[in-house]
Amino acid sequence: MTRRDGGRDEQGRTQTLERTTTERPRLYRVLLLNDDYTPMDFVVMVLSQYFRKAEGEAEMIMLAVHHKGQGVAGVYTRDVAETKVAQVTAHARQEGHPLRVVAEPESGE
Repeated sequence: MTRRDGGRDEQGRTQTLERTTTERPRLYRVLLLNDDYTPMDFVVMVLSQYFRKAEGEAEMIMLAVHHKGQGVAGVYTRDVAETKVAQVTAHARQEGHPLRVVAEPESGE
């Protein structure tokens, strides 16, 4: 930033300009957790509809949930992650499925 007055105020004193730095927001992983009751096709639909995953990627994540106990649906800022958790949980309950969705801080942050 350049000033015409050479960085001086009306009394002729030198002014200091402060630069502020912004930090990247902390990211959260949205995880789908395995259960023995939620149909696999419902999980694929959730991943497609709420997390915009292509069918092949959604199936891979669903299989990770099934075989490993959890799968990462996406990584988002806290507000977005919490909103997605609430939306998916509400939809699953409405359909009568016990699907669990959680958000946890990304490691290494």
